[in-house]
Amino acid sequence: MSSPTTAAASAAAPAPAPTPALAPAPANPPSRVVLASLIGTTIEFYDFYVYATAAVLVFPHLFFPAGDPTTALLSSFAIFGAAMVARPLGAIVFGHLGDKHGRKATLVGALLTMGIATFFIGFLPTYAVVGWLAPLLLVILRIAQGFALGGEWSGAALVATENAPAGKRAWYGTFPQLGAPIGFIIANGLFLIIAAMLPSDDPTRPSQAFLDWGWRIPFLFSVVMVVVGLWVRLRLVESTAFSKASKEGKLTKLPLATVFRTYWKQLILGTFFMLATYVLFYLMTTFSLSYGRAAVEPADGSLPGLGYSYTTFVLMLIAGVVFFGIFTLVSGPWADRWGRRKTLSWVTLGIIVFGLVWVPLLGAGFCGVMLWLVVGFSLMGLTFGPMGALLPELFPTNVRYTGSGISYNVSSILGAAVAPFIAVALWQAGGGSPFWVGVYLAGSAVLTLIALLVSKETKDVDIDA
Repeated sequence: MSSPTTAAASAAAPAPAPTPALAPAPANPPSRVVLASLIGTTIEFYDFYVYATAAVLVFPHLFFPAGDPTTALLSSFAIFGAAMVARPLGAIVFGHLGDKHGRKATLVGALLTMGIATFFIGFLPTYAVVGWLAPLLLVILRIAQGFALGGEWSGAALVATENAPAGKRAWYGTFPQLGAPIGFIIANGLFLIIAAMLPSDDPTRPSQAFLDWGWRIPFLFSVVMVVVGLWVRLRLVESTAFSKASKEGKLTKLPLATVFRTYWKQLILGTFFMLATYVLFYLMTTFSLSYGRAAVEPADGSLPGLGYSYTTFVLMLIAGVVFFGIFTLVSGPWADRWGRRKTLSWVTLGIIVFGLVWVPLLGAGFCGVMLWLVVGFSLMGLTFGPMGALLPELFPTNVRYTGSGISYNVSSILGAAVAPFIAVALWQAGGGSPFWVGVYLAGSAVLTLIALLVSKETKDVDIDA
């Protein structure tokens, strides 16, 4: 039995302070978010650029019957565009899975699909070996690439934006966008190294060794990058936004139906937001490589161009793409500070002006061409960067993967799928002048500007809604 003194002391003693509750750790640390969103899109865009480069450099020589070189180039670009047509289908399928079952597994599936398709392109037989079966197989694998990229971008953008700190969504959203310039540099840098190791005596045509086997190396190398990407992606956990929507029973049974029934205006706006970006993107990367390497006075009936060797022009492209990467990162803080709509409206005005000055720039010699590349790719970074936040912000969590993916990839049909093909046709219609190609870019930018002007600012929307 305790004494009265002991009991009194016990009563007077202060109660032990409660242990403070620890703040929950973020589901995905910032470094993991940045790496997972960046490395996946880098691999996807690397795979896409490997094909885009080969579409200009290799496939017209190997996968189509000998004849008119312009026809072969257009055929190669037509297969290039087939992937863009497949992208909305990929957005629908992967978007459904991502909105129903989560972002992580869907992103892994998209990465595997792209990697396998790219790897198999490296083993394809040529037209000389199997005839029309060669371009048919190329079309099938190209469609698989497009299907995969249709699900990759929106998932990577969601990983970035749904895990971003308050007020920094556009900044975080630039990291999946940064995969585009990095993928371009790796893909073209690898082609450049191989071309240097297998030099050609003809500046307008790769060496025979390059055509026989050298071009296959970048496609086969993709398997290494996919393994690295899978390792990073498998360490992700679901975003707070998706987990919250799942726990609260907000997930919808058919995200596609919900998007078209309730958010069709956002789909249309998102599609036209991306239009100028896509047209500029593929004119600066794919068309420019054709125009830059074309002989000034061709003797075989080809269209005239700038007359640079492959090595020289790719080095110029890579220098321009460095500005693409820099201004992609710059665009994020600008869009967070001034808003997506205001930032993109001014950039789109710049694209309109740029499209109208192609001829004087490209006719001003090396300095003019280099300035054309720097300005074009800088504008590309400024318009592409904020899209990583803008398109996801148009839709609520339960249909965000589907909605942002469809907008992004339907625009790929209107812009990227037809851009190289239209550009070559306008190049031909202009008698070798790129004037009408620049006008085409300016006209696309006008449509994007109209969509931006009739839209509302999304900077302050609740990403967890």
